Amino acid sequence: MLVWICIPVTQVQAWQQPARDPRYPAHWFAPVSEAGKPDWEILPQEAGPGEVILSKRNELGLLSNFAATPFTFRGKRYASLEGFWQMMLYPESASDPRAKFSGVTWKYTREQVSQMSAFEAKAAGTLAEENMRMMGIQWATFEGKRFDYRATVPGMHYRLIVAATWAKVRQNPDVKRVLLATGDLVLRPDHHGEKNAPPEWKYYEILTMIRTRLQSARRHSTNKETKIIGNN
Repeated sequence: MLVWICIPVTQVQAWQQPARDPRYPAHWFAPVSEAGKPDWEILPQEAGPGEVILSKRNELGLLSNFAATPFTFRGKRYASLEGFWQMMLYPESASDPRAKFSGVTWKYTREQVSQMSAFEAKAAGTLAEENMRMMGIQWATFEGKRFDYRATVPGMHYRLIVAATWAKVRQNPDVKRVLLATGDLVLRPDHHGEKNAPPEWKYYEILTMIRTRLQSARRHSTNKETKIIGNN
């Protein structure tokens, strides 16, 4: 005789979840319903052992390029890393070749995009990429210098994004706190990325590098303080 046992879906999900390190907040990994989930999103519960998804559904979203975490870089204030990123696709001045190209319309100015964040900034970038395709160009600019927009190896764009990410982390205490709170977890994106994406697209790897250096600096500072105390 067959006996059917009904088990709540939530219990099945719990059984399928890998063991989580108790040093980290449980809500970082808490299962989220897939109902209404956008196609691009990777949910918190999809993290493997020793991993964490940088989900916008909790405070880890502060680490996203989309986050409204203002910072100043080379004397100019930006509303978010996404705004900084997408701004570089826009003409810098009236003499910029992109501004003079026949038949191309720019819905926003470079300055306006620099003050955007989240999906608004992303949408502005999508419009700019459409213009780039019309013009047949694959470059962006910063301070008058051109660089390949989708380079396969780290180049000027990558270096700018790394430097701007450092500025964001250093100038936003909550961002630095959350980043360090991830400890030794492997950082994973909360969205499905492009195959063979340029290195600057991999913000989670850039953040991992920054976290490692911050941790090293903190250990060095602690050791130095210990030696000073020990000598007194």
